[in-house]
Amino acid sequence: MSHPTRRGRARAATEQDIRRTARKLLVEQGPEAVTLRAIARELGITAPALYRYYESRDDLVENLRLDVCADLAHDLAEEIAELPDDGMLQLFAICKGFRRWALTHTKEFTLVFASPTGGVGSTSGSALSRVDEPFGRIFLAAAGRVLARHDIVLPSASGVPDELRDDLKTFQESLVTVLVESDQGVPVEKIDLGVTYLMIQFWARLYGHVTLEVFGNYPIPMSKPDVLFEAMLADLAREIGLYSG
Repeated sequence: MSHPTRRGRARAATEQDIRRTARKLLVEQGPEAVTLRAIARELGITAPALYRYYESRDDLVENLRLDVCADLAHDLAEEIAELPDDGMLQLFAICKGFRRWALTHTKEFTLVFASPTGGVGSTSGSALSRVDEPFGRIFLAAAGRVLARHDIVLPSASGVPDELRDDLKTFQESLVTVLVESDQGVPVEKIDLGVTYLMIQFWARLYGHVTLEVFGNYPIPMSKPDVLFEAMLADLAREIGLYSG
């Protein structure tokens, strides 16, 4: 078993310091505060020295984004590990956990889920746009358990708008790969364009609701946003036949 060299250990420690400092700036001041100059100032080094570890600011921000995604997935995995092995229960626990995390980690949420195209974090887009990453995997694994174990109402592939089919086919391929690798027992043939369309709509409604709440963009003041969120989840469950209450 090989051991890291002294130089390798020093590099790892330095990268850890850089990422820790970048995370601190993100949490305290927001995504735009994460600059190489600011990180170097915090660490007492020159900005060019950071290029030994990261090719550019975008490279550093991408690594920071991956760290945030991994931490979120880890927290959610720990949370659902304490629940019964029920896909529906776990899926909605993930939805609630995602909202709770977003409301208590607004700067991280902004970096990972709400950076505009061409802005901070734009190198890879929203976390769910890369379903092979930790958050995408944990979300889709729970959805896979629902598909495999519950008799839900699946939309017909024939109902998918023609204009969306090419985009959905690309996402469909990623879905099949992740769900097969997650070993949830979902028949591959079940992941047609109708199911892919359903998952996109589910995510859009969840993400849209959470984003409106995080940034305070409801069209009216909401004194009890928890009730609205729970009602939205109940509506989603009813629409796919998970319960009729």
